[in-house]
Amino acid sequence: MEELGQLKRAGIDAVAGAIAGGISRTVTSPLDVIKIRFQVQLEPTSSWPLLHRDLYRPSKYTGIVQATKDIFREEGLRGFWRGNVPALLMVMPYTAIQFTVLHKLKSFASGSSKSVDHIHLSPYLSYVSGALAGCAATVGSYPFDLLRTLLASQGEPKVYSTMRAAFLDIVRTRGIPGLYAGLTPTLVEIIPYAGLQFGTYDTFKRWTMALNRYRYSNHRTTRSDDSVSSFQLFLCGLAAGTCAKAVCHPLDVVKKRFQIEGLQRHPKYGARVEHRAYKGMYHALRQILKAEGWAGLYKGIVPSIIKAAPAGAVTFVAFEFTSDWLESTLT
Repeated sequence: MEELGQLKRAGIDAVAGAIAGGISRTVTSPLDVIKIRFQVQLEPTSSWPLLHRDLYRPSKYTGIVQATKDIFREEGLRGFWRGNVPALLMVMPYTAIQFTVLHKLKSFASGSSKSVDHIHLSPYLSYVSGALAGCAATVGSYPFDLLRTLLASQGEPKVYSTMRAAFLDIVRTRGIPGLYAGLTPTLVEIIPYAGLQFGTYDTFKRWTMALNRYRYSNHRTTRSDDSVSSFQLFLCGLAAGTCAKAVCHPLDVVKKRFQIEGLQRHPKYGARVEHRAYKGMYHALRQILKAEGWAGLYKGIVPSIIKAAPAGAVTFVAFEFTSDWLESTLT
């Protein structure tokens, strides 16, 4: 019976995680496409650096508003959801694995499989559990992340007409290891990112619960409720997503560069990342710093944070509500 209960719990976490990830990814896809276009552009992504350099280098995208207008004019509304299918194929198993592994780790650390007991874990264990869950989810879904990046960054005219065409070309030109190009910086990124996201979310949630208890204790009421409202959950997720993305963005830029090595986009999108342009993660960081300055490591940071904040908020709220609904339905 206990084993059946654990399987049921894992199923609830997996389904709720997949649904939450799918909703969040679809809602924030336009910002993700803009972010990727910025990250894979070797030229400056704002007009200011261009005016302060001896050599003027024209850039395809120089700001969020300009990029939005260009993508809409050249590719239509569908352009903002380019690569969304492989993104969903990546995000849904990613969040399913992530929340399932996270619950298992927290259950082990707290000695209880009840979610209500997990909130009392120490911040250190929350961060470690989140980091390990993020690593497991990344390895399990990475090829879809790479395909999503290729399809979202190619622009018009298309290099790959379908996800299948992209998959076959990668296997043919780079082999199976090509499906995991950029995995090392991704894992290096996901450890602090997932740790910060889940750790800060738990921390903000604990603070909110304490604030609710304090508020009710200062009012003449028999109610002593520390439950967190959906709006408060949204704010906790918003803050967690912002903190995590702000810290880890440079590694995301490096990952994207590895993923699009050799992609022959139209010249109007600027210089392309040549095949084997970077020997490794640290070499890539040095090369980007040398050629593009510190701003190069933060290309796409504005749409990234604008996307990460609501994405984190929607993911956590959707997961908690879906998980509670499934638990009440199946019990």
